[in-house]
Amino acid sequence: MLWNIHVKNMALIQEVDVELSTGLNILTGETGAGKSIIIGAVNVALGAAGFKGFAREDAEYALVELIFSVENEKIRRRLEELEVPVEDGQVIISRKLAKGRTISKINGETVTVSRIREAAEVLLDIHGQHEHQSLLYRKNHLAIVDEYAKEELEPYAEKNEELYKRWQRQKRELSNMQTDENARAKEADFLRFEIEEIEAAALMEGEDESLEEQYRKMVNGRKIAEAAAEISALLSPDGGASEMTGRAIRSLSAVAELDGEISGLNDQLYDIDSLLNDFNRELSDYVERLSFDEQEFSRVEERLDLINHLKSKYGNAIPEILAYQEERQERLNVLENYEACLAKLQKELAFCETELLRNAGKMSEIRKKYAFDLSVKIKEALEDLNFLDVQFEIMFETLETPGLLGIDDICFMISTNPGSPVKPLNEVASGGELSRIMLALKAVLADKDATETLIFDEIDVGISGRTAQKVSEKMAVLAKRHQVICITHLAQIASMADSHYVIEKKVENQVTFTSIQKLSEKESVEELARILGGAEITPTVLKSAREMKELAAQMKKS
Repeated sequence: MLWNIHVKNMALIQEVDVELSTGLNILTGETGAGKSIIIGAVNVALGAAGFKGFAREDAEYALVELIFSVENEKIRRRLEELEVPVEDGQVIISRKLAKGRTISKINGETVTVSRIREAAEVLLDIHGQHEHQSLLYRKNHLAIVDEYAKEELEPYAEKNEELYKRWQRQKRELSNMQTDENARAKEADFLRFEIEEIEAAALMEGEDESLEEQYRKMVNGRKIAEAAAEISALLSPDGGASEMTGRAIRSLSAVAELDGEISGLNDQLYDIDSLLNDFNRELSDYVERLSFDEQEFSRVEERLDLINHLKSKYGNAIPEILAYQEERQERLNVLENYEACLAKLQKELAFCETELLRNAGKMSEIRKKYAFDLSVKIKEALEDLNFLDVQFEIMFETLETPGLLGIDDICFMISTNPGSPVKPLNEVASGGELSRIMLALKAVLADKDATETLIFDEIDVGISGRTAQKVSEKMAVLAKRHQVICITHLAQIASMADSHYVIEKKVENQVTFTSIQKLSEKESVEELARILGGAEITPTVLKSAREMKELAAQMKKS
């Protein structure tokens, strides 16, 4: 159940904290007070809407937080399947917008919006102001029946989806195979060329990586050898630095005895000559040890060129090239054994189609069984909602070819006048009638489903008088088995409240904001009087409001 709604910096709301109760929670208020903001904020929290248009531009951040209490074991298991943790019997969902970035969390852990949406489907059901319009579309009728039959239908629905996808895939394969003999011959020749080109390369996995490493070493060795040869030439005794140093020594030795200072320089030059000779010997030894095989380098380079060429045609890595070769070989086998493969595929397609039709037929049986039960319950629920002579049926039509959802096309049929034949819902129902039909559906499906919290945003659109009273009684019955949160503008519905909240728009210091307050019994009667009497609340209106509240209490007890 939804125990708490905390909203901060959303539209006219600066900050509100609503503690909800079990049973029927009613929210009322003047038009424009901000009732829709509350539902809008809940939708934002549950990932059904974004902050755009809600978040206050003058605030640093906007926040919506919902606290759910999870006691139903079935719901707990479904949440665990979605990897949504239930901590201390609670699930806390929050979404925050700050500096243009939205952060979504479940129990303090950052999650994706899709994860929040999945959890929301388990935790509560929201009926928006215009959701009843979805009943005008036949595709939604099938979804409603499937939801009602879900427990028994789901395994067959999953199998149907798998069979249908396989059937479609086999049909495409069969279509691709059905080409003329010349086209098959051309394709086979091309396939052989590709296969032979790959086979001739005799590729081995990991070979390209090994060759690239070897190539890098060879390229570096070549550079080193070239540099060593150049240095050796610059320092060699034949025209290099060593020869020049020898000439310098001979010239300096000739005059060394003429001046004592020159003798010291002569000794240094001898040392330089000795160092150069040592360096030349070590360099010569290094060059002799350094090997560079031009033929091996060419072989590695050519092999890498071949592999890279194949990569450009058949895949970005050797495993991809080999997989491509295997795929092409399978296709070639099919072309070379065309008649046998064609017969096999036709047999597989026929078998798959038979299985698909058999499974879809079983789905249809299950749907029809549950549809009959559903139509009876919807008729009873509609009678409870002041449809006096209503007839409601669920019509089935069989599709020519099976689809992802089976072979059924479903249409809700209704008659709201005595003697009138049933017609498609979209040809008969008015806006107010659609709203009540949707409430009837919600009531029936809620009994079937484990969802604990139901939210209705102005379910009372287009109704009044006796019909409004009937709707209020249905809401009260629903609230005995579920937590119901309802925004309404009708006193009949508001009078049934187990917990009554008023939403008000206030102005303080020239700032307009929305507040929410839980009402006492006395305050609830005064709010009913406001709804009944409008601007002027007379003693007579107050008395009527009090009587309405008392009658509602008696009805709930009965």
